[in-house]
Amino acid sequence: MILNHIWGLYAHPKEEWQTIEKRHESLMYSLVHILTVALIPTICGYYAAAHIGWTIGAGDPIKLTQTSAAVMAVAMYCALITGVFCLAYLIHWMAKTFDSTPNFTQSLELAAYTATPLLMVGVVALVPILWVMVLAVMVAMCYSVYLLYSGVPIMMNIPEEKGFIYSSSVVTCGLVMLVAMMATTVILWSMGLGPQYMA
Repeated sequence: MILNHIWGLYAHPKEEWQTIEKRHESLMYSLVHILTVALIPTICGYYAAAHIGWTIGAGDPIKLTQTSAAVMAVAMYCALITGVFCLAYLIHWMAKTFDSTPNFTQSLELAAYTATPLLMVGVVALVPILWVMVLAVMVAMCYSVYLLYSGVPIMMNIPEEKGFIYSSSVVTCGLVMLVAMMATTVILWSMGLGPQYMA
């Protein structure tokens, strides 16, 4: 079923949002979806960092020690899942402003499926060239934003005009949340919790 939804969100997103809205799967279903799809960037990122090495410019590939790569992968996995839950909470919290009364499961479904392209693009880490990864992430981010804009009116049962403003508000707050997470990462790295490179 998870694969069906993923394929549907790429092939015919609006119809798939209608299907998701009608079925209203359980909280556990959305949780399993997030936990499963978040493994893609985690595993690919670990393998690329520890065994292939990242190419930045014309220099030699930069590799992390396996221990450091594993720690970074676990931290990334936790951050991705936390990020999706924060997005779900944000969607749920803002719903009242737009005359919508979703339960948390609906908000989590919207957040989980909206984040799917950003999580799945993690497979590109197996080609660890910085400009390739940046380009792929930008394309995935654009598609995730499109999924949010197309999914909000359907999942929240509100008119498209309100859905556009609602989605724009979520995107703005989501970007602020992303910057905050990046700032936290920089602070943690400056405290000595950064990656350890192979000699």
